[in-house]
Parts: sequence; structure tokens; C-alpha cells
Amino acid sequence: MDHALRDFLVHLKTERGLARNTIESYRRDLERYVRSLREAGVTEPEEIGTEEVARFAEEEARSGLSARTLTRRHSSLRMFHRFLVEERILGKDPTAVLLSPRLPFRLPHALPLREVEKLLEGFPALGAIGIRDRALLEFLYATGMRVSELTGFPARGLSRREGYARCLGKGGRERVVPVGRRALAAVEVYLDRARPLLVRGRKTEALFVNHRGAPLSRMGVWKILRRRAREAGVEGKLSPHTLRHSFATHLLEGGASLRDVQEMLGHSDISTTQIYTAVDRTYLKEVHRTFHPRG
Repeated sequence: MDHALRDFLVHLKTERGLARNTIESYRRDLERYVRSLREAGVTEPEEIGTEEVARFAEEEARSGLSARTLTRRHSSLRMFHRFLVEERILGKDPTAVLLSPRLPFRLPHALPLREVEKLLEGFPALGAIGIRDRALLEFLYATGMRVSELTGFPARGLSRREGYARCLGKGGRERVVPVGRRALAAVEVYLDRARPLLVRGRKTEALFVNHRGAPLSRMGVWKILRRRAREAGVEGKLSPHTLRHSFATHLLEGGASLRDVQEMLGHSDISTTQIYTAVDRTYLKEVHRTFHPRG
């Protein structure tokens, strides 16, 4: 069974081009599944049937996990068994018995524009670290990048003359995202005055680096955002993804088309982008309430 799981994880990396963190999530989910199968006396993939899948799903449901976690684990099982069928290790997919719990609909959390401006301008951009942090937050909001895309973004991916960033997204898909003039100006100051002091002659491809000149980690970006938000007086639960949500929401509020926002976000399916139209409708309702004579 272990060799089948290993082959699947290699498939996710080499053929699907999934991110390391995504693959790690699949590995954790499926190791639990393989362990459960082994305890039930199932040691080879060919022995898996609907009964084994249903038993594991019941065990998971009784463990008190959230609906979101259960749904993710069911998705991992489906992907794994689909792979086994494609490789002709299994004759049919036994995960048809899985019924994932219904998830509550949650709108993405976006900051109001005034709060974004407060965040970007509400802390002193002093010294190499301050200049870097201002450039990083401006760049995140200007491009709508995922934090994993930002930490892997190379300096050569930015065209300063054209004002574009060439980004490698999920599944190894490349997209070109415009960088606004304010973000570009902040990044140029960082490249000219701060980054050389941080890298200190080291050969580092990453655009944004830490105080040792190494690429920033995901956690490093989180800490920067939270520290600067606290200094700027921006309250509430914030994450780098909040700026991505704000990027999409503000573009739609400003009149951008759903297709354009889809392309800039790097969504392969427009239905993923459509969730932001609900946020936009909330904004329109507020506009109506404020300005309509009988609102």
C-alpha cells in the first residue's frame, strides 16, 4: 500500500505540478487512510472496496472533525482512487459511496478600501526592513498573488519597464499580472535602496528576502502583515489572503469584468471567481441604501 501512496504523491508533483504544501496535505490525509486499511487487514490497493472506504469515512465522521476537514479528506480519497483506476490497479472507483458534508457558504473577507490604504500607509517605511515591508504589502495588494506565489517570486519575474509581474501559480500555470504605479514605485525603492543591504552580495533569486538575505517564508510574510497592521491600527483577523480577496473585490467594485479578475487571480475555473460577485452585491446593496431616496 505504501508504494501506491508514494507513486500517487510523485504523480501530484511531476504530472500535476501541485505545490509542496498541497502535496503534504494529501500525504497526511492518505497516511491516515492507509493506516486504517492496514488495521483492517487490507495491505494491497487491489483489496480496497466500497466497504473499506465507507468504514474509514464513518470513523472520520465520528472523530469530531469539522465539515471542511472532512470534505478535504474525502477529496484526497477520491483523487487517490481515481489515480489507482487510471493506473489500472483498481477496476472501479470505490469512493462513489462518499457523501461529503455540506459546507456553509462563507464570503471571502475583504478589507474596505480605506482600511487597505491605512495598512499600506500607516507605518513608517524606515530602514531596509521598513522599505521592504512597504513594498511587499503594496505588491501583494497590487497583484493579488497567493502567499505561496509571492515567496517563490523571483526578482527577474518583474518587468520594471513594462509594469508586469510574471507569476507561476497553481499547477505550474504561468500568468502575467499588472503591477500598479504605486506598488511599482515602492518596489523600485526597495530594489535600489533596501534589497542590496539585505542580500549583502549573496546570490538570491527571490524578490523579497529576510534580514539574512534568504527568501521570505510564508510565516515570515504573515508576521510582517500582522505587525504592520497592528502599527497602522488595522484591526480584525488578517492574513495575506485577505489582501488577495481585497484585490479581487475592489477590482469588481471598480467595474472590472469577472473574466479579467479570473485571469489576474489565476483561477482555472470562473466559478471560483464568481464567489466575489456576492461580495460585490453586498457593496452595491450598501451603495443603494446610502444613496437611493427610499433606500
